[in-house]
Amino acid sequence: MAKDRDGTGPDLAACALQVLAATTVPAAASAILSSLAECGLHADAVLWQTGDHVACEPTTAELPLPLPSTLAALLQAQGVSCHVLHSDADGPQAVLVAAPDSLSQISPAAAGVLRLGTQRLAELLTLQNLQASVQHLEQSRQLQQALFAMADLASSDQDMDSMLRGLHDIIGRLMYARNFFIALYEPQRDSLRFIYFADEVDEGMYDPEQEIPASELKESFTLAIIRQARSVRGPAWEVARQLGIVRGPVMGTPSVDFMGVPMRRGAEVLGAIAVQSYREGLGYTESDSAVLGFVAEHVLTALERKHGRQALERRVQERTRELAQANEQLQAQVAERERAAHLQATLYRIAALANGQESDDQFYRSLHAAVGELINAENFYIALVSEDGSTLHFPYCVDVAGEGGKTRPMARGLSEYVMRQGQTQLVDTGRLEQLRASGEVAIQSQTGTTATVCWLGAPLLGAQGVMGVVTVQSYRPDLMFGEQDAALLTFVSHQIATSVQRRQQAEALHALNSELEQRVQQRTQELRQEIAMREQVEARLQHEVMHDPLTGLPNRVYLRDRLERALATHRRDPQRGFALLYLDVDRFKLFNDSLGHQAGDIVLREVARRLLQCVRTPDVAARLSGDEFAILLEDGPQPATACKIAQRIQTCMQEMVQVGDRALRLSVSIGIAVGRTHHKTIDELLHDADVALYRAKEGGRQRFVLFDDREQRAAMDVLQVEQELRDALQTAQIVPHFQPIVRLADGQVVGYETLVRWQHPVRGLLAPGDFLPIAEQTGLIESVDWHLYGLACEAGAPLVHEGGFLTLNVSARHFANGDFDRSLLALLRRTGFDPARLHIEVTESTLLGDPAAVAAILQRLKDAGVGTALDDFGTGYSSLGHVHRFPLSMIKIDRSFTGELDKAQPSRSVAIIDAVLSLGRALNLDVVAEGVETDAQRQVLLAMGCVYGQGYHFGRPAPAAHWVS
Repeated sequence: MAKDRDGTGPDLAACALQVLAATTVPAAASAILSSLAECGLHADAVLWQTGDHVACEPTTAELPLPLPSTLAALLQAQGVSCHVLHSDADGPQAVLVAAPDSLSQISPAAAGVLRLGTQRLAELLTLQNLQASVQHLEQSRQLQQALFAMADLASSDQDMDSMLRGLHDIIGRLMYARNFFIALYEPQRDSLRFIYFADEVDEGMYDPEQEIPASELKESFTLAIIRQARSVRGPAWEVARQLGIVRGPVMGTPSVDFMGVPMRRGAEVLGAIAVQSYREGLGYTESDSAVLGFVAEHVLTALERKHGRQALERRVQERTRELAQANEQLQAQVAERERAAHLQATLYRIAALANGQESDDQFYRSLHAAVGELINAENFYIALVSEDGSTLHFPYCVDVAGEGGKTRPMARGLSEYVMRQGQTQLVDTGRLEQLRASGEVAIQSQTGTTATVCWLGAPLLGAQGVMGVVTVQSYRPDLMFGEQDAALLTFVSHQIATSVQRRQQAEALHALNSELEQRVQQRTQELRQEIAMREQVEARLQHEVMHDPLTGLPNRVYLRDRLERALATHRRDPQRGFALLYLDVDRFKLFNDSLGHQAGDIVLREVARRLLQCVRTPDVAARLSGDEFAILLEDGPQPATACKIAQRIQTCMQEMVQVGDRALRLSVSIGIAVGRTHHKTIDELLHDADVALYRAKEGGRQRFVLFDDREQRAAMDVLQVEQELRDALQTAQIVPHFQPIVRLADGQVVGYETLVRWQHPVRGLLAPGDFLPIAEQTGLIESVDWHLYGLACEAGAPLVHEGGFLTLNVSARHFANGDFDRSLLALLRRTGFDPARLHIEVTESTLLGDPAAVAAILQRLKDAGVGTALDDFGTGYSSLGHVHRFPLSMIKIDRSFTGELDKAQPSRSVAIIDAVLSLGRALNLDVVAEGVETDAQRQVLLAMGCVYGQGYHFGRPAPAAHWVS
C-alpha cells in the first residue's frame, strides 16, 4: 500500500493521479477500485451502463450472469448493495458494488477518492456516449447515402445486372459483403431464383436465370429464412440450429459467419438477402443485422421499380408497334368510312325521297342524281314489272343514244335476265356474246343495245319478289364498270326498291283514304243516331248508378260528387256556406229483426219520403247505406239553417207509420257538420258529421248534435296521451310512490300504500287522476298496473324488510281473468317479495262484480299469505251486507268521512266511522282511516278506538328512497 509522507496512511496524491490518468471507463473503474483498496475500502466491482448492456470491472467479479440490459434493472432485480457513482434521467449509469457494512462507514481518504473517481468516471462516460452518438450518426449518414444510391440505381438506365452489381457495392460499403446474394421467391410456383450471387468460394453456384423448385432446396438457409420470415446470424451450424435444419448433404461451403434477412412487402415475404464470411475475425454484429434488414426492404423496392421499368419499356415498345399497325388500319378505315359515309348520305337522300310531295318525274330525277354521285350514270333507267307480270314499263330513262324508255312486253332482254337471276349482273361485250349464245338473252335490233360496251343492272327486290331493275350502261370504251361499281349499285338498289315501294304504297293509301272519307261520312250519320240512343241509355244507367233502388234517393256516389262541388265552391267563396246532416234511424235493427226485412224496407222508404218533404231545391237528401241517410244544405246561413231543418225532420218523423198490422213511431238521430275552411277533403267533413251523430246517439237518441271542434280536440288529446303512456311504459316513466300507514297512538309506521305516478318528461310529475281514466278507456290499465306492481315489489322491499306490510291497489278489471292470483304470486316469486308482507286493496264494486269468482281468488291469495284490504269503505251501496262473505284482513275508511271529524257538527261521519270500527272488531279486521290531515282528526279517531291512520298529516306519497333514508 502506498503511504503518505509520514508513512502512516495512503498516499492520496498518488491515488488521485492514478484515477485522473485513466483515459477509458474500464481504466478509471480499475483505478477507483485499487485506490479505494489502498484507503482501506475493499469493493467488489464497478458497474456501468455502456450502450445497450452493462459492463463490469473487474470482469471476473462474482455478479449475477447474464447481466440485464440496463443497470437499473440489475439493481432492482438482484438487490445489489451499491454506491451510485454517476446517474442521469434514465437512472444510475455507474455504481460501486461493495458489502453493506463497508459502505456504511467510509474514511475521509476513501470519500475523497470516491468524489474524484465519480467526477472522472462521469467525464469518461459522457465522452463514451458522445463517441457512440458520433458513430451512430456516421452509420445513419452512410445508410442514408446507401438508400439514395439505391434509389438512383433503380431510376437509372442501367440494365439489371449492372444495377445488381451496384447494389452489391453499396451494401459492401455498409458491412463486409464479399460474399453476397439476393434470392426472389415466386409463391405461385413455390420456387426460388438467385438473381444475384457473388461468392469467393462457390462462384457460379446458381444461374440467375434458373428458377429452382423449393422441393430441391429443403436444406437451404435461404428457403428457411423465407418460409419462417425471420432474420438469422451466426456460424453455419448455429444458423442451422436457429432455423431448425438438420443438415444433410451440405449445400455450398460452410461459412464462418452467416447473416440473412427476409425481404417483405407488408406481411408477404418475397425473397431474401444474405452475406457470409469465410474468414475468422470478419463477422457480423447485431447492428449489421438491423442495417441489412432495413436495407432489404429498399433493395426489394429497387428491384420492383427496375422490373417495373423494364416491363414498362417492353410494353411501350410493343404498344408502339401496335399503334403503328393500328394507324395503318385506321387510315384504311377512315377512307372506307368516308366512302361509307358518302354512301350512307346517299341512302338517306333516297329514303327521304319516298316521303316527299314532289311529282313522279321529280322523284326519279332525284334518284338519278343520287346514284350519279356514286357511279357514272350518264345512261340510267329504272324498269318496273306490271302487276300481271306481262309487260315492262320504264317510269324513268335517260340515254345519250336516245334509245329505250318505252313500255314493252316481257322478253329475253338483259333487264329480264337480271330479274330472273335475282342478282346484279355486270355485262361487257364478251359476256353479252356468251349470254346470246346460250340463249339467255335475245337482243332485238330496234332496242339499240347492240352498241352497248358495258352494261350493269341490279334487281329491285320488293315484298313479293323482284319488282324491277335499275340499270346504268356505257357506250364508250373509256367508261367501264367494275366489281366495286356492281357492289355499290347492289347496295343502292335495295334502298331504291324500298323508296319506290313506299311511293307506290303512298299512292295506294291516298286512293284508299279518298274512298274511306266517303265511307266515314256515311258512317257518321249512322253513328249520330246510335249516339242519341246511347245517351238515353247512359242517362238511365247513370240515374241507376247514382240513386238508391229502394228509396229512389241519390246514393253515396251522388252525394260525394255534390259534396266535392260544394267544398270547391266554399274554397273559392267562403261566404257560400253549406252543411251536412248525417241521420240514423233509431231502433231500426229492432224493426228489421222483429218484423222482417220487408217491414224494414217499408220503414226506409217512409223515412226517405218524409226527408224529401223537409228539403227543397237545391238541397240533396241521400241514402248512404242501411238506415243511414244524409242531407246536403247549400242555401241559407249556417248553422242556423241546418238546425232549423233538423228540428223540422224530428217533428216530421213523429207521425205514426203503418207497417202491416202494426203502427210504428219513427225517430232519427242527427249529426250536423258545417263546412269550414279547414276541411281539405269531403272525408274530413263526413268524419265530423259522423262524430256528431255518435254524440247524438250517445246522448239518448231522437236528437240532433252540432259538431264541436273542442270534442274533436279532446279526442285527439286522448290519443296523444295514449301514445305518450305507451312510450312511458317503455322508458320507465311510470314510477311507484309510497304513503305511510301509521299507528295513531305513537305515529309508528306499520305499512305503506303504493300509489302510481307518471314522471312526464314535459308536464312533470302527474297524479293518477291525470292519466288513469285514459288508461282505463284505452285498455292500458292492466299494463300500467303490472308494470307498477313489479317496480313496487322491487323498490318497496327495503321498506318492510324489518316488519310491516305493503299494499297494492287492484282494479276490478284484473278479476275478470280467473288467474290473477297465479300471476301475482308468480310476480312475487320473480321479485323475491314475501307474500306475507303484501296486501291488495280492492273496492266494493270489485267484490260485487262476480262475488263467487272474486271470493275464490281472494281465498287463494290468503292461503298464500297475501292479505286483502277493502278500500274506500262506507261509500258503497252494500258494504255491511257483503263484507263478511269475503276473506278480508283490513278495512280502510274513506277520506270523505275522516275529513268531517274536525268540523263543527260531524255527527253523521262519527256514526259511520263508529259503525265501521264496530264491524272491524266483530270480524277481527284491522281498520285504517284514510285522509287524516290534521291532528284534531287524529285525536277524534283515537278517542273512538281507531288504531291505524293514513294521510298527509303523517306524510305525502314519495319515492322509496325518501322513506329509507
